[in-house]
Amino acid sequence: MKQWHDELGVFDLETTGVDIDSARIVSAHVGLLDADGALVEHLDWLVNPGVPIPDAATAVHGITTARATAEGRDARDAVTEIVAALRGLLATGIPVVAYNAPYDFSLLHREALRHGVEPLNDPAPIIDPLVLDKAVDKYRKGKRTLELTAGHYGVSLVGAHEAGADAVAAGRVAQAIARRYPDELGVAVDELHRMQVQWCRTQAEDFQSYMRRVKDPAFVAVGAWPLR
Repeated sequence: MKQWHDELGVFDLETTGVDIDSARIVSAHVGLLDADGALVEHLDWLVNPGVPIPDAATAVHGITTARATAEGRDARDAVTEIVAALRGLLATGIPVVAYNAPYDFSLLHREALRHGVEPLNDPAPIIDPLVLDKAVDKYRKGKRTLELTAGHYGVSLVGAHEAGADAVAAGRVAQAIARRYPDELGVAVDELHRMQVQWCRTQAEDFQSYMRRVKDPAFVAVGAWPLR
């Protein structure tokens, strides 16, 4: 019987910043992995965001304002194509993996609205390895960046913070988690999507409680998933 992790879409953005309301897309990747984690289809975009790329962002992904301006696609055209590629995967029932999905999907949603493109208003089914990992291995110490989580599950990540490398690694991490925890995650993909909605909400509540207890009594953690 085919399992949800036998064929996965993968998605990642590199951007001008971390604020989903103001950041712009600089590069993007949408791909398709087979059951062995091989990349069998892919689309990549370098985008002219229409605003300067801060030095701090360039330090992460290596893309300068000069390069994006000279070589990047028109932002509206790129956003149209990214949304269409994701919509095509989801329409066929192929789950799309994004590590920390609310960031990438919410930022893409804002960009679609900014450029007059019909957004993905309720993307599903989505797989978020960050949410899965926190659910099945709740008490593991340390940070859970993509690089560290990939290492924990034995997934190679060469060229971190390049959209294609990060997207593919996230998909392979999702497959590795699924195979390590078949009892917890061996469900239909639509059910797993619903489980992640609840898991993310609970994880945010736990984090908010911790932060209010040890650092900031007014701290608020947002648990909406996969869109915020």
